[in-house]
Amino acid sequence: MTHQIRFEFNPFSENTYIIYNDQKEAAIIDPGCSTPEECERLADFIKKEGLKPILLLNTHCHLDHILGNHFVYSEYGLKPILHRNELLLLEKLPEVAAFYGVDAIPSPEPLRFIEEHEKITLGDITLEAIYAPGHSPGSICFYNEKEKKLWGGDVLFRESIGRTDLPGGDYDTLENNILTKLFILPDDVEVFSGHGIPTTIGHEKRHNPFVGGKV
Repeated sequence: MTHQIRFEFNPFSENTYIIYNDQKEAAIIDPGCSTPEECERLADFIKKEGLKPILLLNTHCHLDHILGNHFVYSEYGLKPILHRNELLLLEKLPEVAAFYGVDAIPSPEPLRFIEEHEKITLGDITLEAIYAPGHSPGSICFYNEKEKKLWGGDVLFRESIGRTDLPGGDYDTLENNILTKLFILPDDVEVFSGHGIPTTIGHEKRHNPFVGGKV
């Protein structure tokens, strides 16, 4: 069974997720902790619950989703797993952070790259990678088919979608990926986004003004 907690971190109100199984093995998805206090909140929960972090997953590498990569590496020895098309963004973290006036320590290099439809296991939890660029060049959603849960980064929000005006973004690409890769999932799949509150595939098919009405 998948357990999870959501933290809201950094000036961009980014959602960081820790998911874990009954054996206390954990994956950290998009660590956005950007201050010592935020890093302490993350570490305190892991210690309190007796978790063993074994995976660091980046849905994409915009700065707000990877500000905590260095902390997770220094604390738990984990390097990020991401799509190869996000590597340039990962490497540009200090430069981009400086542009936004945010302090950032460079991320460790990737442990490896993940491919579309690849499955990552965390004990009895299986996550399938759904490649859904458009918000960024290599956005990945992590789908737990058994429990009907999707950790989608900034691809799909409640009644919104990820912005496409940043370098590497493209609205038509994002819309097509949502329609052909996410909206084919069951309506009751829960979507845990990179910002804001959860939603479901069915709700977005009915109410999302950016892609709704096209299915």
